[in-house]
Amino acid sequence: MTIAPAWGWPGRNAGRASHVAAGVEYQATTVQAAGLYPFTAGSGSPLLGVPIGRHQLWGESVLLDPFEWLTAGLTTNTGMFVLGQPGAGKSALAKRLITGMTGTGTQALILGDTKPDYTRLVKALGGQVIRVGRGLDRINPLDAGPLGTALTKMSGQDADQLRTEVRGRRLNLLIALCTLVRDGGKVTNTEEVILGRTVDLLTDRSTVDPVIPDVLNVLDQAPDTLRTAARATSPADYRRRVDDLVATLRLLCEGTLAGVFDDATTTPIDLTAAAVSVDISRVSAAGDKLVTAAMLSTWSYGYAVIDAAAVLAHHHLAPRRRHLAVMDELWRVLRGAPGLVEPADALTRLSRNLGVAQIMLTHSLDDLDALATDEDRAKARGMAERCAIKVLAALPNRELDRIAGMVRLSAPERDMVASWAAPEALMPGAAHPGRGRYLLKTGERSGIPVALYLVGDEPTLYDTDQRIRPDSGRLARKSGGESR
Repeated sequence: MTIAPAWGWPGRNAGRASHVAAGVEYQATTVQAAGLYPFTAGSGSPLLGVPIGRHQLWGESVLLDPFEWLTAGLTTNTGMFVLGQPGAGKSALAKRLITGMTGTGTQALILGDTKPDYTRLVKALGGQVIRVGRGLDRINPLDAGPLGTALTKMSGQDADQLRTEVRGRRLNLLIALCTLVRDGGKVTNTEEVILGRTVDLLTDRSTVDPVIPDVLNVLDQAPDTLRTAARATSPADYRRRVDDLVATLRLLCEGTLAGVFDDATTTPIDLTAAAVSVDISRVSAAGDKLVTAAMLSTWSYGYAVIDAAAVLAHHHLAPRRRHLAVMDELWRVLRGAPGLVEPADALTRLSRNLGVAQIMLTHSLDDLDALATDEDRAKARGMAERCAIKVLAALPNRELDRIAGMVRLSAPERDMVASWAAPEALMPGAAHPGRGRYLLKTGERSGIPVALYLVGDEPTLYDTDQRIRPDSGRLARKSGGESR
């Protein structure tokens, strides 16, 4: 094969040149250089993570992974806060990240799927689906979960520290559930001491995880330890001091929450599963109180899984693993009763240290205003502000005015996000302009506008409207597979 000379073939229009001068390089601001070269562009998006779509201005691929972005120094933590109108594609973005990140070894945990939106995807990934509800799977609030399994493999000071952690988790969740049942009425200091002593007695008596009926039995037996904790001067005085607490615990076993939290956990979370979804859609019809209790218990149990994996990896008893916790309909649980933001806030603060990334999804910042107290509203806002990655889907100008206090938005960014909020005309069959379009914001940097299009089996696996639109998969493919 003949190879062309370095300077091309001799002859007219044959590409030959006796000398090729180096190009002239200029460095200047975009204002100064615009007249010389008007087609300036940004630095582009980082090529780290899961492909989530195309840049809406440059057309380049946009990749996202909270772990990779943190490792590269692009963010300070692994939290993601996704805000957008219903139907804009918030869950589709979360599902794309679940699909891609589980492929690289990250375990996805959907902690309380209320609709359910994630069941089909988790099953397709070969993961585990736990269905919580009356007559279905139960969650024991006092279950040590995988932390109890880790305890059996440890000894000495490390085991003592882990036992203390298990005790604290049991007590915190029990107090949160009691607060919920009392419609925001707080557990008193004396009652908290009594519950703590009761949990200690049950732990000392048996290696099996206690359940709430066991707590009631110990309270009824009135051992000396509990009488001392209650500072009771007589049996009658003891009964008077624990009557409210007993009534509250009985509501968890015999009231509207009966059949869900009053026995041992029926299906433990599989530490080795690629993804785990806890489906609580069957309890949604029972009211916000049961949904809140289910989500609180699910969060606590899910983070016990994460803690256990970290402990086992630290002692070289299991490989280290990353976790992606998806918290959809986040604010629904926070509205359950005053003070419930506290346990949720505590669970999310140590995500970076535990090797967990969190995706929190909600529709509007108005959800924060629905919380009962100023303290709860401030803590909930802090949960959102701590997330290093903010994702804005279709939002009206009124909502963007409020977001501006949390995220700096330029005028073009505001106009872009607002333009996605509603179609220009009511045209049957037309695609919504904001579906599958997002603005990624990190720190004070300019946002990255990205358009997500679904491919392969994604229109079927990600569709959240199948129950009301049986031919949704066909419509998704017809419209180009854009995110739903």
